[in-house]
Amino acid sequence: MEDLTSYPNTAHGSSSAVPGPSDEELLGQFADGDTAAARLLTERLGPRCYSVALRMLGNRAEAEDVTQEAMMRLWKMSPDWVPGQAQLSTWLYRVTLNLCVDLHRKKRPDALENVAEPEDQAASVVDQIQESARKDALQAALDQLPDRQRQAVILRHIEELSNPEIAGIMDISVEAVESLIARGKRSLTAMLAARREELGYEHG
Repeated sequence: MEDLTSYPNTAHGSSSAVPGPSDEELLGQFADGDTAAARLLTERLGPRCYSVALRMLGNRAEAEDVTQEAMMRLWKMSPDWVPGQAQLSTWLYRVTLNLCVDLHRKKRPDALENVAEPEDQAASVVDQIQESARKDALQAALDQLPDRQRQAVILRHIEELSNPEIAGIMDISVEAVESLIARGKRSLTAMLAARREELGYEHG
């Protein structure tokens, strides 16, 4: 069964590489009653929302809920969209991030969930545990960053957006983006180093 997790990461410049109408044109077509335009726009933008939400929240079910809510808000505002005012993807990233921040502040620390079963049965148990620990450690470190730092780091290093694009999404200056990313990376490095040291002591 197909779901958003199976989509390729289309975050950086993908819609311009796809022949056909622009995102804004598709939104206008949807506002005029074209359901096929909605389907195509969802295929373009849905994976971007999901990718960001998954990193922000660390939970697949919650990321899917946020993606659905973000797309619903897109459909609701479609009649009022003013072409040329802003990039549609910028608006959608901003909505997605805000939804994630709201949810992240309310969510409780949960036990491990939504962990996929290893596909490579040939991999050793030790390798599987180590890889899982690395992913868990990164997500745990991301979760500890302040909201704005986490957003900037995810958009830059996971979604691979440019600093000017991130500045537009977050409605701040490029210099502020650079500062958030630098501070976020320093914090992540320190937290991951501490985690490695902790694991070393545990297994030493």
